[in-house]
Amino acid sequence: MGRSQSLPRGGDPRFGPGADDAGCPILHVDMDAFYASVEVRHRPELRGRAVVVGGVGPRGVVSSASYEARRYGVRSAMPTMRARALCPHAVFLAPDFASYSAASRAVMQIFRDVTPLVEPLSLDEAFLDVAGARRLFGRPATIARRIRERVAEEQGLTCSVGVAPSKFVAKLGSTRAKPDGLLVVPADRVLEFLHPLPVAALWGVGERSEQALLRLGLRTVGDLAQAPLGMLRTALGEAAAAHLHELSWGRDPRRVSPEQAEKSIGAEVTFDVDVDDPAEIRRTLLALAEKVGARLRASGQVGRTVSLKVRTADFRTVSRARTLDVPTDVAREMFDTSWALYTALDPGERIRLLGVRAEGLTAADQTPQQLALGQPERGWREAEVAADAAAARFGRSVIGPASLLTGRDPRRNENPTRP
Repeated sequence: MGRSQSLPRGGDPRFGPGADDAGCPILHVDMDAFYASVEVRHRPELRGRAVVVGGVGPRGVVSSASYEARRYGVRSAMPTMRARALCPHAVFLAPDFASYSAASRAVMQIFRDVTPLVEPLSLDEAFLDVAGARRLFGRPATIARRIRERVAEEQGLTCSVGVAPSKFVAKLGSTRAKPDGLLVVPADRVLEFLHPLPVAALWGVGERSEQALLRLGLRTVGDLAQAPLGMLRTALGEAAAAHLHELSWGRDPRRVSPEQAEKSIGAEVTFDVDVDDPAEIRRTLLALAEKVGARLRASGQVGRTVSLKVRTADFRTVSRARTLDVPTDVAREMFDTSWALYTALDPGERIRLLGVRAEGLTAADQTPQQLALGQPERGWREAEVAADAAAARFGRSVIGPASLLTGRDPRRNENPTRP
């Protein structure tokens, strides 16, 4: 939703956990400050402190902030430099996506223990349709409470839940319930909930369309609902006008679509200072390949295509990709491929950003594995799986960088240094 909004208060009895949830089969569960909370779980000494996860360099961007940091104005997508200025005493941590993926899988399994109708939106949020679970687990609000209890007891994390007749309203509900809360929007009070909200609360209202609506004097969702469709079409266009008009009346017919698999998994880094040193670029590609490999293994997927993204100092962006004979989740293979793509590209300029991505994902347990000629039966993958296990127990930060940079440097007639 982007900008701050004034929603009905979570303590309002009209929308509290005891409100009438008949006709409210949709739950939206949103983990609270997920990345930061996972870091605090791994490092209990950080509990109660301001924690910021994201790029730690001068060009970095905040991915997640604990609520202690948010009190100082730190928000997701904010430049890290700005976050440091607002909250200089915060603990700033680089993201550990393998740990976040593992925690996400455990949380999503709790959801699937209730209903097979789970639609993940990202690592830290999902829609659930619990209409078929009522006989076994009780009414929707009871199910929401039990989910929150299990997530806290089994994972040491908190989440907020919105219970409503539709996906759109349930997501608004979980937003207002944060942090660590539960909000029910009864079917007969949806408009009572929606119409006082600012127009920015509606999905699809960005800054530009918000300004267009404000110029028309449409400040609340209720104002927009009463506006003539012709006026909306003139200001926003046919499709946007129809979409927002329907939402303003609480109409969202979309069903929960389970198991929307990720189409790709990637990682990228923006350098603090533009680089052209091949050794530094190799080390960076290695680190990115390790992140992608860990996330693939955590999600139980393999990728058939490896893509490389390069942004030069003049902001020119170039992408290259190569399809493998056999899908992989092994960092060594992705590193070898991305380095070969880079040397073939030979950008000849200083580099601002590098990215590695695995595409064409399939389930690992449904993909036959083949050994290349002369390849040992146990090797890089087993070493990386062992590193995953250690990271899950102790945190990725305590695991040293893998020594994948063996063999000869394709761009030099010498043995490369180890990272």
